[in-house]
Amino acid sequence: MGEAFKINISLKIRTMFRSLQYRNYRLFFTGQSISLIGTWMQRIALPWLVYHMTGSAFLLGLVGFAGQIPTFLLSPVAGVIIDRFSRYKVLLITQILSLVQASVLAVLALTGVIQIWHIILLSVIFGCINAFDTPSRHSFVIEMVEKKEVLGNAIALNSLMFNGARLIGPSIAGVMLATTGEGVCFLINAISYIFVIGSLLMMHIPKKEFPRKETKILKELKEGFNYTFGFQPIKHLILLLAVVNLMGASYQVLMPVFAKEVLHGGSDIYGFLMAAAGFGALIGAAYLASRESVLRLGRIIPTAATVFGAGLVALAFTNIIPVTIGLMFIIGLGLMLNSASCNTILQTITEDQMRGRVMSFYTMAIMGTAPFGSLLAGSLAKLIGTQYAILIGGVSCIAGALVFYKKLPRLKTLVKPIYDRLALNPQAEAGIHISSHPADEAADIS
Repeated sequence: MGEAFKINISLKIRTMFRSLQYRNYRLFFTGQSISLIGTWMQRIALPWLVYHMTGSAFLLGLVGFAGQIPTFLLSPVAGVIIDRFSRYKVLLITQILSLVQASVLAVLALTGVIQIWHIILLSVIFGCINAFDTPSRHSFVIEMVEKKEVLGNAIALNSLMFNGARLIGPSIAGVMLATTGEGVCFLINAISYIFVIGSLLMMHIPKKEFPRKETKILKELKEGFNYTFGFQPIKHLILLLAVVNLMGASYQVLMPVFAKEVLHGGSDIYGFLMAAAGFGALIGAAYLASRESVLRLGRIIPTAATVFGAGLVALAFTNIIPVTIGLMFIIGLGLMLNSASCNTILQTITEDQMRGRVMSFYTMAIMGTAPFGSLLAGSLAKLIGTQYAILIGGVSCIAGALVFYKKLPRLKTLVKPIYDRLALNPQAEAGIHISSHPADEAADIS
């Protein structure tokens, strides 16, 4: 019995990390893991520095808006560029530019000459870089793992990597802020980019010809829009993501106020709440990584959005700290399962020549809605109170999930020919017997 258990655990671990068998993805995973820790350190240190310098909640919000709005404005254009050129080269350029941006921020902070306009300008620059970096990174995953059968695992490992850094980075940043200051956090972030740049330079990337396109960017932008919103499965995945992130994910902006005014706690309680959400997201990513197939993710998507929304609704009615921490775990779990599952299906059913443009709309839905969601959440909290603002966000997510669930039978029918053409049957590859007909199994996104 003990031996069988050990074998089962070993198989689960191999399944969870099977994307690491590919050298390029293994290099990317290692370098990006280090870089993301630095990124999270900067994410914690920057608002702390702004508030320390100005004491202004308005300027704190302005800096956040400045860093997020370029993603919304530039992502569609970025998608066209990514489909025109090598995704590898675009990603390499964005990492180099991020290194430069972080280095300038570190030098200004360490020399003591930094001013608020420096921070706003550098935040805008970082937002512009992100508009190209995020869709290129998502689009490049399929080139690193080579097979669509393991695409879902690679995306889940990306989420696992992101949320692992989300737990580690802020912890290190807290120690650095208390002992050395914000400048050191920015410097560590700058240094961390060297690792991901190095991992990209070490990759073996097959040379691909990118024929010069005579079509104008606006025409390709229109093609990308028509493709994304003309195919019902892609359209409804993007729309659900937009609703969840606009109305629900903006709860994070309100958590400092919730911790102070509802729970009557301080920064320690706020830290516990965000850590619980991060841990929930980490568990969600681990679950997706342990799945052997991309199949049947369609059922997880509305379920996860409902769990996320229900967690927010429950959060609006509680002021008990242990209960709130438990709910934050559920909220982080639901949000991660929804976004990563949508990402996996989008990448699986999207044609390669349109991948950059589709992922640019994915980026808009995930990150581009953030400044508007933050503004909306803050306005609602001021008008009707923090808890009611969270409640509205949760109800909106549940409503979006119900609409998507009603569409599932139709979406399943539309996706079936794509899954049939791709012949996705990873269970057979893993040596697992399938009792049902493989075509039926591959067709079932629900």
